[in-house]
Amino acid sequence: MKYTRLTKEQFEALHPEFINFLASQSIDKSEWDKIKAEQPEVAEQELDVFSDLIWEGVLTRAEYLEHFSKNHIFLFQCFEKEIKSIVLKSMVPATDFLTKDGLQWLSDNMFTDNIEMKIGKKEFIDERSHSIFQLIQQGAFLSDGQLYQQINSIITA
Repeated sequence: MKYTRLTKEQFEALHPEFINFLASQSIDKSEWDKIKAEQPEVAEQELDVFSDLIWEGVLTRAEYLEHFSKNHIFLFQCFEKEIKSIVLKSMVPATDFLTKDGLQWLSDNMFTDNIEMKIGKKEFIDERSHSIFQLIQQGAFLSDGQLYQQINSIITA
């Protein structure tokens, strides 16, 4: 398996896609029920293959990621061969970017000495999808890139 198996909730949300995936292999509901009962290892393999297909599709289309922690915000824009980052660090230890108040504080203090901002760029060493997946496993999530774009437009103006 290249990535990780989807969660039960993710499988439930992707139920129609999973049915189509099985149908593409000429497996209908009764055949699937039989496989699960008589060949659970084959059923597990099918779940893994489907999970990898879904992850690969999501990761291929991924353009922006965000990762919030108590005192840091990591913003990423993913290109074909590289990833750019904007890292915001609160110099005030009491700040908590995981709260609404912390985000308001960020807005009020964005371009003060209370915020350290670093900009970076790194070429993908591993395969692009694998590198993005590693960021997701560390807590990043896919985003629409609005925050990255707002900050990037200000610092590059």
